[in-house]
Formats: sequence, C-alpha cells, structure tokens
Amino acid sequence: MKRHRHSEQRELIYKVLKGSKEHPSAEHIYQNLKEVAPSLSLATVYRNLNFLVEEGRITRIPCNVNRYDANTAEHIHFFCTECDGLFDLDNLTIPFDASALEALGYEVNRCDVIFKGICPNCIKANKQ
Repeated sequence: MKRHRHSEQRELIYKVLKGSKEHPSAEHIYQNLKEVAPSLSLATVYRNLNFLVEEGRITRIPCNVNRYDANTAEHIHFFCTECDGLFDLDNLTIPFDASALEALGYEVNRCDVIFKGICPNCIKANKQ
C-alpha cells in the first residue's frame, strides 16, 4: 500500500465519504465541498480519490460513472439502472468459492459483486 503525505483536502474528501451511504461520484463530492473549500478543484478531488484508493482507505465502484465507498470490507452492491442509485446489500453474503480459481493457479485476494437492475422504489414508481 502506497502512502502519501498528509493533505487537508484529502481528509476532507475522506470525511465526506465516511459520512455517506450514497456512494458519491467525484462530481458529487466536489459539489458538496466547494463552499467549504473554495480552492478545491474537480481535478484535485479526482487525484485525491485515486490516492485514497491506492492507500486502501476507499474502494472505487465502476458504474455508469465511478462511485466511491469508504466501507472497504467485502460486500455486495446493487446498482439501479433507472435512478442510478447504488445500494449496499449488507444482509447478503458473497457466495463464491475461490478454491476453483486457486486450483488453476490464481491467488484470490478479494471478491466484489455488483448486481444491476431496477430497485424496489423504481419498480413501485413504474407501476403507478
């Protein structure tokens, strides 16, 4: 894990992620912080998100736009293709047995699962 020098802007970005269950995008983080940190640029947000990912403090979740999560424990996500919502499915476990891959010579360090579809709120709204 690569370490970088301390940055107040990076810690501000990390604090936003730790306080959010919404898995914000870089743009969303930038919009939330630009009043408190007027010198912050979108490029700085992206650069610091990359640093935080390299340090292992956050994870990047590939969706239509990259989203970020301060919960680095293995867990399952659901991405709604209607509302772009990204939800933690904490009550589900990852049902993957890595032994088949290991038998083929792979070393498995992590398993990330993202289901894509339509969330209950959008299903309900579409029926009305």
